[in-house]
Amino acid sequence: MKNVSLDQVKPGQECRVKDVYLSGEIKYRLLDMGIIPNTKIKLVKKAPLGDPIQILLRGYNLTIRKEIAKMIEVEVEE
Repeated sequence: MKNVSLDQVKPGQECRVKDVYLSGEIKYRLLDMGIIPNTKIKLVKKAPLGDPIQILLRGYNLTIRKEIAKMIEVEVEE
């Protein structure tokens, strides 16, 4: 298993959140939506130009910007 940022995960891969390197309101919004350490995430798909990305976590789909995904460290399950 290796640690990468969420934007580097390929569609169909599953990973676990290790840390969220954001601050302020956006960090708390992500935490409220369930992006907390040890949460399992599956990358569903990326838009044609790579932004935004769609992820599946805790039974629902969420779309986030690539800049935000770069600040989320995950451990890829290979």
